[in-house]
Amino acid sequence: MAIDSALEADILSAVDTCFEKQVSLTEELVRFASLRGREHTAQDFLFQQMRERGYAMDRWAIDISEIADHPGFSPVTIDYANALNVVGTHRPRDELGASLILNGHIDVVPEGPHDMWTDAPFSGKRDRDWLYGRGAGDMKAGLVANIAALDALRHLGYQPAATVHLQSVVEEECTGNGALSCLARGYRADAALIPEPEDNRLVRANTGVLWFRVKVRGAPVHVREAGQGANAIEAAYRLIQALREMETDWNTRQGEHRYFETLDHPINLNIGKIEGGDWASSVPAWCNFDVRVSIYPGTRAADAATEIEACVASAARADAFLADNPPEIEYNGFFAEGYVLEEGSDAETALASAHAKSFGADLETFTTPGYLDARVFMLYGDTPCLVYGPYSENIHGFDERVSLTSVKRITGTIALFVAHWCGLERIDSASGGR
Repeated sequence: MAIDSALEADILSAVDTCFEKQVSLTEELVRFASLRGREHTAQDFLFQQMRERGYAMDRWAIDISEIADHPGFSPVTIDYANALNVVGTHRPRDELGASLILNGHIDVVPEGPHDMWTDAPFSGKRDRDWLYGRGAGDMKAGLVANIAALDALRHLGYQPAATVHLQSVVEEECTGNGALSCLARGYRADAALIPEPEDNRLVRANTGVLWFRVKVRGAPVHVREAGQGANAIEAAYRLIQALREMETDWNTRQGEHRYFETLDHPINLNIGKIEGGDWASSVPAWCNFDVRVSIYPGTRAADAATEIEACVASAARADAFLADNPPEIEYNGFFAEGYVLEEGSDAETALASAHAKSFGADLETFTTPGYLDARVFMLYGDTPCLVYGPYSENIHGFDERVSLTSVKRITGTIALFVAHWCGLERIDSASGGR
């Protein structure tokens, strides 16, 4: 059916009418502490929410054997028994439009010391235009916006005239294996949209990310004889300095990579965790430190790993102790490559039009040096993926919060995008709108 300006206005009005229910659902979802390995209760909640809406439901634990040989797989050492993906599928009476995946991740990063939050990390507290809590912005508001966009259409008596898969995945914050498992399970579409917290903008290009652990071993002695031992923690510092020099070198290459030429610091290396030693009065015999580093689109993860290993090996050879006790490197998470969303796709054109009507402004694009699950769709699914979502503050930090005004407009954009991309059909009362 034709989507005219009057219907577009009705769709935005329906989003507004349904918004308080959307906010309540988001508050409830934020209160689930869906940390890694503990996502299943939040996934059960979303499963029930989508089932009540009449979607065909699918829920499964990630099976490593199904994805371990895939080029997009990231190595993992944890048990996936509770690493559940949830997908709700809408199917129309007649497949008239283009199909769509609306994706989001349920997992959140650790909240850190609770006394550094103004309120409890998973409070789901609403204060004027802000909704607070770990995961509020990254990205439970976006997950609910996907559902709410279809709710708004249903409020008007419409549903998409094409297949739509609503995906809630795990492991986005550490491997990307959740989205990859969906792909391996057969979920594909003509386009995908992920409402990550991107400040009302569309991601044009995105870095890949590698996680690795460096293991250093020293020789323990009493501190009175410290000069005769080898301090593994101090040796680790020297390796970290070498990795910092590698980071600097990688940043000098930005001019070789489209969309990264003008970024201030596109490659970021983070020492996210360090531990070592057993006793204050013993020279530490061991030290492990965990590293996250980004890579440019077009760089193979395996090639970046080779360069990392060469950097660490070179620094070790130049060290009196490490030359005879070479450190080990273990890849323990992201082994993911970046992507570029080429300009001018039909999906982007439809999103830009929807954004302009919802926000009253042109859609802006930008390049981000963080990981996104869009790489699964872009690199391995031959699917244009639009990463576009609400304005948030302090994601991965204390007092994380998302702007509700932004969330409402983003939801309006998604609803309009679905209407144009998938087309609309009247809900058949006999089928319950499935």
